Amino acid sequence: MRLRRCASLMFEPREAVTLDLRAMLAGHAEMDSQISWVALAAHLDQPLPVDAEERQLLGELSAHRWSEPPADASPAMLARLVEQGLLLTDPPSEVGHQMRDEALRRSQWWPLAALAHRHARWQAVDSVEDMRRQGLDTAAGLRQRLGPPPPVVQPMRGDYQPLPRSEEAAFDALLARRTTCRNFDRERALPLPLLAQVLQRTLMAHAVQKVERDTEFLKKNVPSGGGLHPTEGFLLVQNVDGLLPGLYHYHPVQHAVLPLPSPPPQALAALARRMLSGQEWFADAPALLVLAPRYDRCFWKYRNHAKAHRAVTLDVGHISQLLYLCATERGLAAFVTAAINDADVDRAFGFDGIGQSAMAICGLGWRSATLDTAEFDPAGRVTAGDDR
Repeated sequence: MRLRRCASLMFEPREAVTLDLRAMLAGHAEMDSQISWVALAAHLDQPLPVDAEERQLLGELSAHRWSEPPADASPAMLARLVEQGLLLTDPPSEVGHQMRDEALRRSQWWPLAALAHRHARWQAVDSVEDMRRQGLDTAAGLRQRLGPPPPVVQPMRGDYQPLPRSEEAAFDALLARRTTCRNFDRERALPLPLLAQVLQRTLMAHAVQKVERDTEFLKKNVPSGGGLHPTEGFLLVQNVDGLLPGLYHYHPVQHAVLPLPSPPPQALAALARRMLSGQEWFADAPALLVLAPRYDRCFWKYRNHAKAHRAVTLDVGHISQLLYLCATERGLAAFVTAAINDADVDRAFGFDGIGQSAMAICGLGWRSATLDTAEFDPAGRVTAGDDR
């Protein structure tokens, strides 16, 4: 059996600080700290505790060249590291770990971005309950618990030169009406033509440039790093007139949707809430649009590139902002959130979390006639009469 280290690995010291009970009993208030080390690998979901001997071994083994096990290494330690996925074997013994590691190597991730992406994913997180428990679910609670925030504008020395203001045009009025909706009418269906028009304006390809038979580039209404447009659109449909409830993939060239294996309709509401990490005010939207970049397409050009993941993040931002404006222009309500349970979304749609993963979720629908959840509209353009 030969060994090599997994492709992307980092060690992190973690410190647990507690009150020193012995000092307290002696009448002193002292803190005690315990330092432990964890290994973070880009193909594994959880940090793994490691000791000094394991760190030394993993640091000395190649991530690319297969080699015989060190003669002085403990067989039990080697077996444990193989079982955890930090060490790989030839021939393979832990096939799941090996397959994910190989997928990571093929995908051309920049190692630090791959680590951040993997270990920033959420699974089964209820972000709303967490905020409420900490008293961070209102602006007043944030100020009370965290103190004053940095100022809204960066302080600079000197005198500013005033700029001319233009008269407000129709486009300015449209921009001013854009807001995030937290109160959707769950009973009112979204007409398919309206959903289709928003997708046509935000995700549809308006031209295809063919370089070779197997090499094409799309022209869309949003910019994309390198012109690659790696972000795909997937739908969770709950109440769209003309589409059965379920999961769909949107084809930007054909301007068509493909039904995917879906849970039963009665389970979609729970899936939506889980995907949105408990944000029930968003889960009522008739249509949810999952923005899921195909990293392998972006990294085909930007291989092991320190800026590639940032470019993909910008792509998702461009799409979500255009979706807001297109929805607003048609009188629809919309939202976008990155506070999602990425791992749960990936599982629902069959993404592997390496070559493709969910980054954000948008929603479309009709605004409810009642304001049950507070919204941020200080200018009163949408929720006129509200005193927030």
